[in-house]
Amino acid sequence: MFDSDLVRIKSPYLRSVLPQQLIHSLEGIKGFNRLNFEAVHASGDQLTSVRLNPQKQKLLLSDWHIQGSAYPIQYDKIPWCEHGYYLSERPSFTMDPLFHAGAYYVQEASSMFIWEILKQIVSDVTYLTVLDLCAAPGGKSTLLASWFTDGLVVCNEVIKSRASILTENITKWGALNTVVTNNDPSDFKRLENFFDLVLVDAPCSGSGLFRKDSSSIEEWSESNVALCCLRQQRILEDIFPSLKPGGLLIYSTCSYSVSEDESILEWLQEKFDVESLKLDLQQEWNIVETQSNNGQGYGYRFYPDRLKGEGFFITVCRKKEDSFSPTCREQPLQLPSKSELQQIRSFILLPESISIFKQLEFFRAFPANWLKELQQLAKHLYIKKAGGEIGTIKGKDFIPSHELAVSQLTLQSFRSIELNREEALLYLKRKEIKITGEKGWTLVTHCGLPLGWIKVLPNRVNNYYPTEWRILKE
Repeated sequence: MFDSDLVRIKSPYLRSVLPQQLIHSLEGIKGFNRLNFEAVHASGDQLTSVRLNPQKQKLLLSDWHIQGSAYPIQYDKIPWCEHGYYLSERPSFTMDPLFHAGAYYVQEASSMFIWEILKQIVSDVTYLTVLDLCAAPGGKSTLLASWFTDGLVVCNEVIKSRASILTENITKWGALNTVVTNNDPSDFKRLENFFDLVLVDAPCSGSGLFRKDSSSIEEWSESNVALCCLRQQRILEDIFPSLKPGGLLIYSTCSYSVSEDESILEWLQEKFDVESLKLDLQQEWNIVETQSNNGQGYGYRFYPDRLKGEGFFITVCRKKEDSFSPTCREQPLQLPSKSELQQIRSFILLPESISIFKQLEFFRAFPANWLKELQQLAKHLYIKKAGGEIGTIKGKDFIPSHELAVSQLTLQSFRSIELNREEALLYLKRKEIKITGEKGWTLVTHCGLPLGWIKVLPNRVNNYYPTEWRILKE
């Protein structure tokens, strides 16, 4: 590639190049302004945004402090997500105990627009099955879990290592109505007409992340865009049968390329019987509404020179087919014995809406009204995590799990000790903390949010924070 094929970017923060082929492909696309587009990429500006967990204690943003500074971080509201905020500085999230407690998720602002989509098109959130197909690391899944608090949210990731990261983030979010799966999209064909809503944040060429991740510039090519387009079609074709008649399909990418955005929407309309849904936009948001070449499909583009967010495309379709298949087969769950159930309930008071099942030697809590659907998922998919692990029984003792500590269950009946920031960081590093108190299992909290368990013994305190999640940074 020669210099003439590139648009050079020079700034104190970033020295990289924008592919000339991409720039040429965007000329004439609604909302694209070459000079402004190049300028915002050359600026070196970086945005930081977070979304609070409404099912946990509200985070007091004014209490956040920049590392090494006595001044609080300023914040502004993200207009299309009621729990989203821009931060004026990027704190060290790793060194913030509230991050590990699941009080918030660090998520790019443009992708939080899904919250506004749900506000506009989902009228009943009480009994819906929802799938986030390409879910890792978990930003959109945790958003769905916060919206569909009474629904069933399935979070899938095909790559095994990324599925482990997804599992950790879903665990910290604490919602029991979630299931994490590790499957190829083609596996979902077995669940015909199962989901009310499917979100496909498709793997893409990543041009929308150029400002955030300069390495994606080096990986971008026209041939990769073409490969991504074929992959996106294959993913959508695999997943479409699992969507119920009348169900909603949300498709998004972090790509600017028409072939991955509007052209995929047009392909969907030609391949399947779907209706493209038009959204209401506030003018001050500066989100650009575009249409597919046939003029029948509506898409929404986010340009970083027009708004405070990264490059993003999203569209919504409704499945118009009216056929419906028989119920899926089920995989029976192992239930606790009567004595085991009594022992569990003597340790923790669970609401009647929660059922318990057994996986190996561990007991898990899951919404009772979704057990049938869980059994259907278990029959056809590989499940990494369902609901929340509450613990195991060893003789006369019940050993609580970390998932119980960070779950959204009410744990007020347990003894707890509030840690300051320094103590909380020692705990999260699995280092020794000096605590005196009544012997036995105790929750440690920070700002009122549980971080995990300790066991107070006569001459020491055992730290039960998960070894694989401990903070390594000093």
